[in-house]
Amino acid sequence: MDWPISEVARMSGVTARTLRHYDETGLLPPARTGANGHRYYGERQLLRLQQILVLRALGVGVPEIGRILSEQVDEVDALRGHHQRLLEERDRLDTLAGTVSRTIAELEQSRKDGNPMTINRPENLFEGVAPFQYEENMRDFPELAEAVARRADAMSQADADDAHRERTAQMIRLAELMAAGLPADADPVQAEVDAQYRALTALRAVSAEEYRAIGSSIVDNETWRAAYEAIASGLAAYQRDAIEVYATTRLN
Repeated sequence: MDWPISEVARMSGVTARTLRHYDETGLLPPARTGANGHRYYGERQLLRLQQILVLRALGVGVPEIGRILSEQVDEVDALRGHHQRLLEERDRLDTLAGTVSRTIAELEQSRKDGNPMTINRPENLFEGVAPFQYEENMRDFPELAEAVARRADAMSQADADDAHRERTAQMIRLAELMAAGLPADADPVQAEVDAQYRALTALRAVSAEEYRAIGSSIVDNETWRAAYEAIASGLAAYQRDAIEVYATTRLN
């Protein structure tokens, strides 16, 4: 049995354009190509796609994934290795969530006590938001998701690590501002949102309406919301409200 590219895209959440790119680069050739030029995928290709997505979720870059898969022989052994890495990643994220949660609690206690606010940011504070997770969160915005995917595919592993650390750093800075009691329309908050908007528009033009929709998705998308809430309770809604203010006052 095989499946057309549209069905594989629906099942996996990977855009058809990305699947075609994987074919063109040799990472995931289809089982066959029909007379009409349409690509069809069999069970072996679906298993390979699963491995690609697992490795992307672990933050591995596309060139490195190609090397890893080319060196594999036994699929069960490969999946055991991926499973072990996922368990290690889960433990690391649990540790990260605990670290950030304690930091926010300390900030809130500083406010209550009237002491100067400080925040401890150890190196591992910026680990945990993999580029592919960010790409998946943009699934409701296919054109923007494809732009993010193209940029991610072209990145070195070091560049990808820097990018996801900066995204996490942005979330931490917003959490600091929220803990300090600043409203969503405060200038420092809007400056953070402006930096985020400029990063998006460096990939593709983003209208006020689309930016509002992205803000809403941060709350409505369960995975995206969980990433924000792991840093501070209420942070997803705070980001959404800040985007709404920005879109209304600067983009309309």
